[in-house]
Amino acid sequence: MNDIIVGRQPVLEALRSGRPVNKVLLARDVGRHSAIAEILQRSRARHIPVEYVPAEALADAGGQTLNQGVLAYAAVKDYVGLEDLLDISRGMGEVPLYCILDGIEDPHNLGAILRTACAAGIHGVVVRSRRAVGLTEGVSKASAGAVEYVPVARVANIAQSIEALKAHNVWVTGIDPAGTVDFSQVDFTCPSAILIGSEGAGVSDLVKRRCDVLASIPMRGEINSLNASVAAALVMYEAFRQRATRST
Repeated sequence: MNDIIVGRQPVLEALRSGRPVNKVLLARDVGRHSAIAEILQRSRARHIPVEYVPAEALADAGGQTLNQGVLAYAAVKDYVGLEDLLDISRGMGEVPLYCILDGIEDPHNLGAILRTACAAGIHGVVVRSRRAVGLTEGVSKASAGAVEYVPVARVANIAQSIEALKAHNVWVTGIDPAGTVDFSQVDFTCPSAILIGSEGAGVSDLVKRRCDVLASIPMRGEINSLNASVAAALVMYEAFRQRATRST
């Protein structure tokens, strides 16, 4: 796979060059060589997650054993900062509209969400840096190229990022089955961010408490939840519909 970088020096050079990196894996017994110390320092400086794993896991991921205890997953494009998303909205002369993802782990789901975000006029997507999928080759393929057009901000803490957006008067709507409001009744014509939870756990309790409102998607039948990318698409297009109606 072309999004995997194997070996101490290749990973170090990728970090030195500023190449976008999703995650660095180190073997648990790798030791503290000078190259490893620099990899750790540069990863911390760029807020790149580092995980210690068994040596066998590196061999399996990299498809070879000569990895020197180091492997990195490169991103297919650069991430932006949270402040950059606000600047993008201002530059477009439009009321901010974002999608926040609280732990999406399936590349196909993230790719589908980016594809819909592009079509629905979302100004940017916010993803979590840990326990979540990044901008991998699989995500790029699933997005059908939309990853090239939708800015993605990667943050360490979703709850803190919500507070930062709220400080800029962005109204945050969490989509959750326990929501007391029908999502179609939420006003998305104001500065808005749509929050979607992870595939299994949904929106975490800490993040729920940061939302301005929790909204649900009405459902009939025996199934009580939707795929994360489907739920995101429904709400993003409701925001698109409201804004298109308001502008006419």
